[in-house]
Amino acid sequence: MIKIISKGSKMTAPIIEAKKVIETLLQESSYDEIIRELAFDRMIKKGLQESKKRKLTIESLF
Repeated sequence: MIKIISKGSKMTAPIIEAKKVIETLLQESSYDEIIRELAFDRMIKKGLQESKKRKLTIESLF
C-alpha cells in the first residue's frame, strides 16, 4: 500500500480517486504505467459522464 501524505488533514477528491487507482497497481509499476492507468481511469469516468448526458464523442474523451 502506498501512503500519500497531504499538506492538510484532508485529501481532496482527485487525490482520493488517484490513490484508489494507484493502490490497484503492482508495487513494481513504473511511473509511466501509473500515469497511463490514471489517464485511462479519467477517460473512462469522463466517457461515462458524457454518455449519461448523451454527449459522447471521441473528441470529448481527450
